[in-house]
Amino acid sequence: MGWSLAVHGGAGPSKHRTYEAEEAHMTALLERGADMLDDGASALDVVTAMVRELEESGQHVDGKGASANSEGVYELDAAVMDGAARRAGAVAALVGFRAPILAARAVMEKTPHVLLAGQGAAAFCGRQGLEQVPDPAAYYTPAVKKALVQGELAHGTVGAVARDASGRLAAATSTGGLLNKLAGRVGDAPLIGSGTWADERVAVSCTGQGEFFIRAAVAADISARMRYGGQTLHAAAAGALADMEAQGGDGGLIAVDAAGNVTAPFVSEGMKRGIATSAGRFEVKTFR
Repeated sequence: MGWSLAVHGGAGPSKHRTYEAEEAHMTALLERGADMLDDGASALDVVTAMVRELEESGQHVDGKGASANSEGVYELDAAVMDGAARRAGAVAALVGFRAPILAARAVMEKTPHVLLAGQGAAAFCGRQGLEQVPDPAAYYTPAVKKALVQGELAHGTVGAVARDASGRLAAATSTGGLLNKLAGRVGDAPLIGSGTWADERVAVSCTGQGEFFIRAAVAADISARMRYGGQTLHAAAAGALADMEAQGGDGGLIAVDAAGNVTAPFVSEGMKRGIATSAGRFEVKTFR
């Protein structure tokens, strides 16, 4: 059986700047992910690895590239979901740790819970021996500053979805949230069903204005449209995104279904994204 992989680096780009560095990194990342899938790696391992590299790149509003909240603190969110077993793990408002996606996976694999937040999440990560950030001022290099280029949105998220050669689906999402957000604000990325979802039908990772994705439960809505409405992946993703947009939000998503079909719709000016499949499809784009 074939495999499919998609990654995104956020739906906040502006046509008033270029994204060659981000696209080059995403191209190399997709090539590594393709090699992993060719070698029989699981969808779960691949999406975790893809998001971890996006976090560490510093090119997006997540991980190293996150921006501080209104109190000058870096609070990060992340989630991962294994569609085959419907397992999920997430962290929200996590402070002081270098790899939020690894923290989310640890929640999934080491606890009976789905979501840990704030001080409790940090304490758990410490017990797991996850790598800490000793000097936030030296480590974080915000990808988006207060002086935004014209049209660039004050948010950004990274994510990955995959279908492996065994037909398993998985999704992972990580974010630094909105620029200058209130302390304690949690977006859609770590909320299973809103910004991240994977089951036996589809795997989804969203990016955009999180409050609107939460209100529309976009990620799980795609699966529901496919299950109960009999919609194709493309129709379901477009419909769920349109429902979010009708409420005033913007953003996009990547999704892959059980047959390996991939879609990456967005209703913002652009979305950094890449797609690779075992059938030979390979593309990396920021705009339409």
